[in-house]
Amino acid sequence: MTVNQILSTKGNTVYSIVSTISVYDAIKEMGEKNVGAILVIEENQLKGILSERDYARKIILKGKSSKNTLVNEIMVSKVITVLPSDDLDYCMELMISRRIRHLPVVENDKVIGIISIGDVVKSIIEKQKETIQLLDSYINGTQS
Repeated sequence: MTVNQILSTKGNTVYSIVSTISVYDAIKEMGEKNVGAILVIEENQLKGILSERDYARKIILKGKSSKNTLVNEIMVSKVITVLPSDDLDYCMELMISRRIRHLPVVENDKVIGIISIGDVVKSIIEKQKETIQLLDSYINGTQS
C-alpha cells in the first residue's frame, strides 16, 4: 500500500499558515480544523510544520506567551516529507525512527497532502484484515 492510496481514501486537504502569525493564532486554527499539526507554506513553498508537541514543549514548558511568539520562532523548518509512491512500511519506519507523527506528501516540489501516524496505522490494520480474511477463506476452502 502506498501514500497515494491513503490520500485517495482520506483526501488531500492541506491546511497551512504563514510563519509570521502568532503561535496563539496557529493553535486556534489547528483547533478549528481539528488537526494536530499544520504546515507552514509561503509562496507555495513548504517552510515548516507546527505541531501540538512543538507548542507544548517550546511555549508551555518554557513559560512563553503564545500571543507574543511567532510561528517561525518554534516551527520545525527541516521538514521530513514523503512521495505519493512511497510505501507505508517506509513511512512507518520514518515516523518511528524520527519520532514524528505527520508527513507532508510532496510531488514536484508541491505539497499535495499530509498523512498522520493514525492514517498509516489504520491503513496497515485494514490491509492485515484483508489478508486474514483471504487466508481464512483459503484455509476453509471458501475462496471465490
